[in-house]
Amino acid sequence: MGRSATGSASSARSGGQTSLLRRLGVGRWRADQQNEGYLFILPSFIGFVVFVVVPIIGSLVLSFHRWDLLTPPKFVGFDNYIELVDTDPLFGQVLRNTFFYMLTIAPLQLVTGFVLAVLLDTGIRGLRLYRLIYFMPVVTNAVAAALVFQFLLNRDIGVLAAWIWNLAEATGLPIQPPDWLNDPRWAKPGVVLFTLWKNTGFTMVMYLAALQAVPEVLYEAAKVDGASAWQRLRRITVPMVSATTFFLLVIQMLGAFQIFVEPFVMTSNTQGQLPKASLSIVIYLYQNAFQFQRMGKAAAIAWVLFAIVLVLTFFQLRLQRRWVHYETE
Repeated sequence: MGRSATGSASSARSGGQTSLLRRLGVGRWRADQQNEGYLFILPSFIGFVVFVVVPIIGSLVLSFHRWDLLTPPKFVGFDNYIELVDTDPLFGQVLRNTFFYMLTIAPLQLVTGFVLAVLLDTGIRGLRLYRLIYFMPVVTNAVAAALVFQFLLNRDIGVLAAWIWNLAEATGLPIQPPDWLNDPRWAKPGVVLFTLWKNTGFTMVMYLAALQAVPEVLYEAAKVDGASAWQRLRRITVPMVSATTFFLLVIQMLGAFQIFVEPFVMTSNTQGQLPKASLSIVIYLYQNAFQFQRMGKAAAIAWVLFAIVLVLTFFQLRLQRRWVHYETE
């Protein structure tokens, strides 16, 4: 009896408070309240326009001008774009280098990260320790790590070169360490090797999270049906993590097109000069803007890079329907 009365009193008090709040307009949306919402997002919107939209439009306008940062800009139409395609032989080399980075770094990172994740998902002891070890390069400062790799790959004093020299001396084989940093044939592979060491841990962790989300009942049913380990990997694991694969493929492609620190630090000489064999499109953009003071040409390079990435991303989005499996489907 007492509990019932107490409950009724509480309900009445709560109902009275709700009625009061409704009379005051609290908790009820009105059509004129959308202006208050716009007011709250206004600071972020202003920052987006000032620091994102205006620079994007400015770079597009600048790509049709010649400007050396000292004299007023001069309108030249499509001359900067025509120069890149027609009269700039280095731009073709830079594009080939960048596509080489994309076609090697992205697939190798996907394969290596997936294999490591599958091995770590087998329930081995010390999973957290292995995950930490493989992920540590991701959070390591890129410039410092590139300098360390520059020392390791040095043909004269590098650790890897010393191992090869010792192996040649012990076996009598006529082998010599490659000149990773100066030989045009080895400059890009050296950059790819460092990038794999630096970024594969992130791919591994993403795949590991995706693998742990795969329902165990699927594997149990496949075992009952007599599926081998390879068949379970091919028919269950790979399709179930295909969404993660697509995500990693897109961001790694974008990262390969924006590669800068790795070739800039590893392959530059003491005078800051870089071999043509390792130049990426972002480094070439930087050189035109801040070394050659050709801001219009640098802006044109940026928009060419944007167009290439946009087209490749569009085709990836179109093709994903054929091989990407989502849980909601």
